[in-house]
Amino acid sequence: MAADVVCCTCVTAGDARLERLSFHSVLIDESTQATEPECLIPLMVGCRQVVLVGDHCQLGPVITCKKAASAGLTQSLFERFVLLGIRPIRLQVQYRMHPALSAFPSNVFYEGSLQNGVTAEDRCKKIDFPWPNPDRPMFFYCTSGQEEISGNGVSYLNRTEAATVEKIVTKMLKIGVHPNTIGVITPYEGQRAYLAHYLHYSGSLNAKLYQEIEIASVDAFQGREKDYIILSCVRANENQGIGFLNDPRRLNVALTRARYGLIVVGNPKALCKQPLWNQLLHFYRDQHLLVEGPLNNLGEYMLQFPRPKVPYTFKPGGHYLAQLSANPALLNSSQLNGQLNTHPGNQFNYLSHVSNPSQPCFDNPNGPTALVAAMAAAAAAAYFGGSGSNTRPNVSTLGLHGSSALNQPGASHAAAYAVAAAAAAQHQSSQPYSSQTNGSSHSMHQLLNQSLFDQVGYIGPNRQYAEANASSSK
Repeated sequence: MAADVVCCTCVTAGDARLERLSFHSVLIDESTQATEPECLIPLMVGCRQVVLVGDHCQLGPVITCKKAASAGLTQSLFERFVLLGIRPIRLQVQYRMHPALSAFPSNVFYEGSLQNGVTAEDRCKKIDFPWPNPDRPMFFYCTSGQEEISGNGVSYLNRTEAATVEKIVTKMLKIGVHPNTIGVITPYEGQRAYLAHYLHYSGSLNAKLYQEIEIASVDAFQGREKDYIILSCVRANENQGIGFLNDPRRLNVALTRARYGLIVVGNPKALCKQPLWNQLLHFYRDQHLLVEGPLNNLGEYMLQFPRPKVPYTFKPGGHYLAQLSANPALLNSSQLNGQLNTHPGNQFNYLSHVSNPSQPCFDNPNGPTALVAAMAAAAAAAYFGGSGSNTRPNVSTLGLHGSSALNQPGASHAAAYAVAAAAAAQHQSSQPYSSQTNGSSHSMHQLLNQSLFDQVGYIGPNRQYAEANASSSK
């Protein structure tokens, strides 16, 4: 009898033995870690529907060829759909982490939407470990050691951090934590290899105990978990370059592997220069969890560093993951409002009222796409209409409420921006698809090529589609 469900890898789906079979549905798990060509293989067998499961806020496919990566192979099919305006359905309840561990990833990477399916009591092991706050089993241990080039010449290691990790691991083993419940992760292969060697030959306990501890790269640990995670950041240099650590998706993976406790070991002087890491350091400091000194007598780290500054971007609603092509429209209204008011000189910062849920753009079933389109329209009206930032146009006065400019199901954001801006320009000038600024007329084609649209995310690949969409709306 034929099976109802066939389980295989994406590549195996192209096996000749499956050619005669047809499938109603194809479900691809961890689809954000697969390349687009990989995902297309199971789709070629024919199916009525496809379900992609994954998290585009975590690491994508591993591409070792720089030319292929720059050509776009690092983008997963899941992420492509998100960028085209298909809003993913998010599973919002997490059952892995202690609630204290999930707070930062939820607020920074998932717009505060994660809910805890476990309580602090569920994730509290009564062990005699010197947590600065026993109710929050986490801390950032500050070191001052410098990085080195590893033996292979292409990676990095940090001897000071390795010695610190050994002390932490040894302390855990001494109080009875089983070694196979401890994970040590690091972004660099050089540090991973050095840690394995250091723990084996320099650990103060039996070497066999350290061999049971899994030491891996952050990338290799995606999809995995351990009761206790120790993260070695490695990077510390005079130029404040942090390499792999600059990828927010990698930080997201690193911070979400632990169930009961998380310890980050790093050099805050180097890390604080990067805005996202600066925010993480302040998160620990605000909870008195940024520490230094001997494990049995931890004290708060006293060096001061400025508050984080969000990376300057013209993309409305842009956040840390926007630099990695995540969908900016997934921000909720309060965060979007905060982003708009954060950037000095941002052309959109006087339009913060547009992100108010009481505004008519939220009546549209397309939700975030409608919001972003409305913002682009309001900005276009003020910018090209010559009114400047003293004008506070809203959706109603722009004539956009219920208009086709906000009703673009399945359309890319670029098309929505273009149509919305055209509608705004039309309203301002009372002339179809043109705007009067300082006595000059701007056609729709000119509007589409203004730098404003590059700043709000209107990019080349969608230009023809956007222009065609605008022309068909006349």
